[in-house]
Amino acid sequence: MESMFAIAALWLLLAVAASLLAHHLKLSMALTEILVGVAAGFLADRYLAPGALGSDQQWLRFLASTGAVLLTFLAGSELEPAVLRRKWKEVSVVGLVGFVAPFLGCAALARLVLQWDVRASWLAGVALSTTSMAVVYAVMLETGFNRTDFGKGILGACFVNDLGTVLALGLIFAPFTMRTAAFVGATVAVLALLPATMRWLTRRYAFRTAAIRTKGVLVVLLGLGYLAIWSGSEAVLPAYLAGIVLANEMAEDKHWARRLRTLTIGFLTPFYFLRAGSLVSVPAVVAGAGVFLLLLAAKVASKIFGLAPVIGAFRPHPKERWYYTLLMSTGLTFGTISAIYGFTHGIVSRNQYSLLVAAVIASAVVPTAIATYAFVPRHLVQAPALDEEMTVLDREDERETAAASGRQ
Repeated sequence: MESMFAIAALWLLLAVAASLLAHHLKLSMALTEILVGVAAGFLADRYLAPGALGSDQQWLRFLASTGAVLLTFLAGSELEPAVLRRKWKEVSVVGLVGFVAPFLGCAALARLVLQWDVRASWLAGVALSTTSMAVVYAVMLETGFNRTDFGKGILGACFVNDLGTVLALGLIFAPFTMRTAAFVGATVAVLALLPATMRWLTRRYAFRTAAIRTKGVLVVLLGLGYLAIWSGSEAVLPAYLAGIVLANEMAEDKHWARRLRTLTIGFLTPFYFLRAGSLVSVPAVVAGAGVFLLLLAAKVASKIFGLAPVIGAFRPHPKERWYYTLLMSTGLTFGTISAIYGFTHGIVSRNQYSLLVAAVIASAVVPTAIATYAFVPRHLVQAPALDEEMTVLDREDERETAAASGRQ
């Protein structure tokens, strides 16, 4: 037990260090946590022992996976149905192009240039076709774009992009089974009942210290996550859909949404981002630097050349167009999931897996850094407005606390 506390304390210390670096370097916190994870994993393996950082311990993997699930749920909750209906053309076109261009381009590179076999080449196309919902949403929160139509459009396009990735992975490598049918049926039934159930919980039990709504959401997310993994899918997909169907409830109660974000960003997602970085084998990447750079260039270039003209039709302002394009060029969650699926099912070798994961993680770092430094469309969101909103929420929290104290 003491080793678990020691490892958890070390990882949260790394998270604090990453937050401080992000603040002073003006980088995304998610991006900095990934980089700190890469450095920590390399140093631990080199000077202590392989696995000394504890990245493969089951409890830590559970925390990291739960962080990804909750972060994806929160990202889905930002996609208000009214906004999606209004922006359906933008979201659909950008998301589809964002999937198809790198899927075909990277698969062709792997097959024709790197001489990988057919199945490994298709797997490379799937893994490198993704857009990182986790990274994009974390950036949206930090900049305040999650409250704007611009940010909601990006998040919607990310969803369509990653939906294409999930469907491609399933159709090419995982045949439809009775388990898949059971998972789809259960998900549809739960999501249909979820909004009414949550409204009833809000009327009956909200604003109490028991946090029943939060526990209820966790039951749904973890339960659907179990069914997803059992059926051969991934836990983050139903979490995203659950967030979308609860978007109106989350928007109506900003206190609840804010506390869920605090739990997720403050405790769970550091384990996810740090672990993603720690899994990169720096020696393997150095040894295969040429292949790694080719895969990274193929992913980012195919995204940019495919998306820039399309996004320009919806967002002609230069900074908006390039910020949108670069964030859509990121990859992490579904990319690493696809690579892990390929390795565990014998589709790619360990060396191919390491190079794919490194390219996926680098694609979360490089485009995000460029977008953050050079192309943030600050005219779309005002920092003072965010500060004012947070101040109002703080004051309301203080009034609630004072009222609770008076009742006691």
